[in-house]
Amino acid sequence: MKKYWVGVSIFDWYSLCFLAVTAMLSSVTAFAQTPPYDQFPDAEPPYYRVRYDASTNEGELAFGVNYTVWIPENAETVRGVIVHQHGCGEGSCKSGLSGAFDLHWQALAEKHRCALLSPAYEQPADANCQLWCDPRNGSSASFKQALIDLGKMSEHPELATVPWALWGHSGGGHWAGGMVLLHPEQVAAAWLRSGVPLFEGNPDRPEIKPYDLPDQALHVPMMCNPGTQEGVTIKEGRFARVWPANEVFFEKIRARGGLIGVAVDPLTSHECGNQRYLAIRWIDQCLELRLPKESGGSLQRIDQGQAWLAATPGFLARPAAEYTDDPKLSTWLPSEKFAKLWMQYVKDTQVEDLTNPPSPYAIKIASGVLTWSAKADVESGIEKFLVYQGDELIAEVKSDSINRFGRPVFQGLLYSDTPTLPLNLMRYTLPNTEKDLGSRYRVVTVNTVGQHSEPSVEVVRDRSR
Repeated sequence: MKKYWVGVSIFDWYSLCFLAVTAMLSSVTAFAQTPPYDQFPDAEPPYYRVRYDASTNEGELAFGVNYTVWIPENAETVRGVIVHQHGCGEGSCKSGLSGAFDLHWQALAEKHRCALLSPAYEQPADANCQLWCDPRNGSSASFKQALIDLGKMSEHPELATVPWALWGHSGGGHWAGGMVLLHPEQVAAAWLRSGVPLFEGNPDRPEIKPYDLPDQALHVPMMCNPGTQEGVTIKEGRFARVWPANEVFFEKIRARGGLIGVAVDPLTSHECGNQRYLAIRWIDQCLELRLPKESGGSLQRIDQGQAWLAATPGFLARPAAEYTDDPKLSTWLPSEKFAKLWMQYVKDTQVEDLTNPPSPYAIKIASGVLTWSAKADVESGIEKFLVYQGDELIAEVKSDSINRFGRPVFQGLLYSDTPTLPLNLMRYTLPNTEKDLGSRYRVVTVNTVGQHSEPSVEVVRDRSR
């Protein structure tokens, strides 16, 4: 497995020829890096990236893969790794290139002193997704190697051993669930959007091997998150099999007392919609309950005394002590706090948030351009920024793209819940007029439920700026 320690991998002509010949001679096809996987944001600290070549060896990863990690600047020691795993297909795989740059997911990671990692598998359009989304086909091994290598690059060797919180969409849900079943002692929590691993063989897909259910996986909190149009209320179409697969996965784990729930997205099919506003809150609470109290310690088990239960699928949750239906058929929720959010989400996805986002900072003017930095609100992210000249609102800085998958987001959202490329910048070009010299400027953050931050500090424009 050849690895690259740079932001952009470079193949020379001889390497390309060698890979092509090797692929033709091998019984296992390896796929080399080609567009659209050769263009992505630079990885400079606090971002780090490693890339591995495709392999032609049996049992090793048949695709090239990039792993990009973001490390919070205030984290002397990282407590965990939050993994944002894209889905199947060329477009979804490409979207993984921007996952670690997502301000909203970074806010969650920073809150818990965790790293945020996003893989990007280089799957060609006509290739079999199972070659990476089944972690037994080499992606588990390459992921663990990436944590070792990225730990060395970032001078955070603890990346190789800390717990994981896994989010996955579609084939990424299969991957995340598979990692729970293979490495339950390592996983703090998992969110499975529109995809789960299989416990039963599929005669239509004999290459998909069923999984066993180890006892330790029953202690890992998991949430299945299908769209209602994926077989729940609409029984036909391309994604109609998603819900039946979720049912089998859920029922087998819950029948043995596993900590698993179902949150049906009431608005969508396979697209991610507004799921991040519940998924991030899920992982937030699970990390609070599960991360070791001391560095190097074991994951904590969740106290079942605070659990709530709900019908599956359903809309109303109750304390477990008051629940009268069969708990082994019911969605498990860790607490009253999360159960209330869950009930909002399954109704209309409008998860409540009464918090204000943090104020922008590091505001400055250079060559007539106003720039700033901002951190996202953990609960609701960032929708846009308001630029004021004195007391007058002069601009809204927001994404140009229409987010057809959910609420408008400053960074935009691709199909697998990652920022659009190129990344939106926090900047505004000021009017170039003499009368604006001496003006004072400030910036306000607006989150995705419309809550405003306190204004940034003011900056004055003079002739030198």
